[in-house]
Formats: sequence, structure tokens, C-alpha cells
Amino acid sequence: MPHFVSVTYGAGGSTRDLTHDLVERIQHTTKLDPMPHLTCVCHNEDEIEAILLRYARSAIGNILALGGDRPRDIPYDKSRDSFQHAIDLVKFIRRFNESGAHPDRRGFGIGVAGFPEGHPATPNRLVEMDYLKAKVDAGADYIVTQLFFDDRDFLDFRERCALADIRIPIIAGIMPVTSMKGFKRIAELAGGARLPAKLLRALQGCENDPEMVRRVGIHFALEQCHDLLDNNVAGIHFYTLNRSDATRVIFDRLGIPRRRNAHAPTV
Repeated sequence: MPHFVSVTYGAGGSTRDLTHDLVERIQHTTKLDPMPHLTCVCHNEDEIEAILLRYARSAIGNILALGGDRPRDIPYDKSRDSFQHAIDLVKFIRRFNESGAHPDRRGFGIGVAGFPEGHPATPNRLVEMDYLKAKVDAGADYIVTQLFFDDRDFLDFRERCALADIRIPIIAGIMPVTSMKGFKRIAELAGGARLPAKLLRALQGCENDPEMVRRVGIHFALEQCHDLLDNNVAGIHFYTLNRSDATRVIFDRLGIPRRRNAHAPTV
């Protein structure tokens, strides 16, 4: 059983109530530990506090605090957001934790995003690491990375974090390719992620055979996971795009023992 299941958050409010309902349903009706995403976009402090109180009442253990993507289909003025950057959201959640409103005296475990290949909006990699260090110093408990297809990028990122005195767990983001359509969507969502020639060559050789594309994608992701585990990764977060079958196959092939009644503590 996975330690957690992350629940993404629609920009601009279109699906936000559904997200909150889903998080609570997972918490109360399954053995999974939900980790809801929370973003700065289109929010004021009262709204964020209300969400935190709702999640605290449901004993949600972890939150992934993100800057969030700009809404595409509605007018948006970022200057009206109470939280301009993810670090502001991290600080707010930390203050909420200190208020004692959460039933767990530790409060929410706070996750933040990391970008092994760099953030598209911050081409200066030194400055980008400064931003990540600031989020950690503000109260982040762990890092969940953007997806990547070359483990060397992750391992280098982890080493650079250590050089910056970032000592919290870093969870690697893996997205199995399950279709050519999905692969093109991955390229868009990844925001500049490198697509290794090895993967491109394998996919191009079978792009007209959907089942072979799926097999190639699973095999590539499986090899990534083996390598990460060999290098003592703190954890692996699978981006499923609502297609969990490939993740199940990878999990089974990794040979990780299934645990009964597993419960993920606050990180």
C-alpha cells in the first residue's frame, strides 16, 4: 500500500470544492493517506485558513504547498492573491500549526516542490536553489520533485541540495508513459523536462502500437525506480494522470512487500 496519495488542485476555483470533498472521502473511507495540494492562486488568507481548518478537522496529515499554475480560462490578477509565492503559503501553514488547531500536535507536514532540471521561471540555478532553501528554512518538511526522465538529474539535484544544507527528505517524481497522447501531454506539463534520446527512440519504434508504447513506458519508469532505490532515494511519487494501472504494475515488479494497515505518519 502506498504511504500517501496526492490530490491535485484546480486553478481558479473550478474544481476546488470537489478536491476538498475527495480528500476527505479518501481519508474517511480508505486506508490511504491523502496529501492534498494547496496553491497560492486566487486565494486570500481567510480562504486558506478555512481549508486548513477543514482538513485539520478531518485529521489530514500532510499538505503540498505550491505556487500554482496561472488559470487559463478566467481573468487573473496575481497581485490580488494574498500569497505571492509558495514560501508565503509555507509560512502561513507553519503559523497555523503553531496555533494548535490541528489534532496532531505537530500540525500538518508541509511539502514543497523541487525542480531537478530547473524551474522554467528561474533560469539561474543558483538563485533557484536559494528559493528552495528559503522554503525549507520557512518550515517545509520534505520536497516532492517535478517529474524527470534521467535519474542523473535527480541525483545531481539531491547533491546540490546537500551542498545548500538542505537536509529534509527529497521524494522523486516519476511519470510512466502510457500512450503517445499522454507523452505529449507530459512534455507540456513538465515545463522543460529533458526527454532522453533513449526513451524517444524506443517510443518512436512502436508509436503506432498502443500496447507496446505502454510496455516501453512502464519498462523505462521501472528502470528509473530500480536505479533510484539503489541510490537510497527517500521516496518515489508517481504522477499517474488518473491512470494508476501502470503504477500498480511497476510497484509489483519492484518487489516491494505490500504492507497491511499501513499508515503514513506526518513527514
